[in-house]
Amino acid sequence: MYITEAIILIGHGAVASDTPKALVSELKALEAQRRARGLSEMSAREAELDKLIREWPRTPQTDPYKWGLETLAEKLKARLNGCHLVTAYNEFCAPSLQEAIKGLVEEGIQRITLLTTMFTPGGVHSEIEIPQTLQTIRQRYPDLILEYAWPFDLEYVADFLIGHLERVTHAVNR
Repeated sequence: MYITEAIILIGHGAVASDTPKALVSELKALEAQRRARGLSEMSAREAELDKLIREWPRTPQTDPYKWGLETLAEKLKARLNGCHLVTAYNEFCAPSLQEAIKGLVEEGIQRITLLTTMFTPGGVHSEIEIPQTLQTIRQRYPDLILEYAWPFDLEYVADFLIGHLERVTHAVNR
């Protein structure tokens, strides 16, 4: 069976706890300088640090966020009737959204739906950075169909949170 569609589950990403703090500080300083200048392209040093931090070896102990997202992805896969699903991270962890899309395109995927775990409006990652990345990707791969499942319907998010509270506390009345 030849698969032509995929879903990317996008998480925020976290720095592995054993990553040297000086590397992270330098990366964030370079990022702040770049943004203050209104530049979108990383300097060579910023790109080098970004890659080093994203590819830092990880375990469930040093990066529980990554393991949490990967576990969520496995639970989603079980409900997606065989749909191809991969994960990507907005920052600090690999693969980046660009890397995940590139890998899927190389596999022959023609349609990708992006689903972020960042539910609430107003977030820089979900409202600005991901759409900017998609603009760049669309220029690079003009025949690729990209759909971004955003924004979330806040009524559905509220229902999800109420359901969770009911399971945990048994104290919420609908």
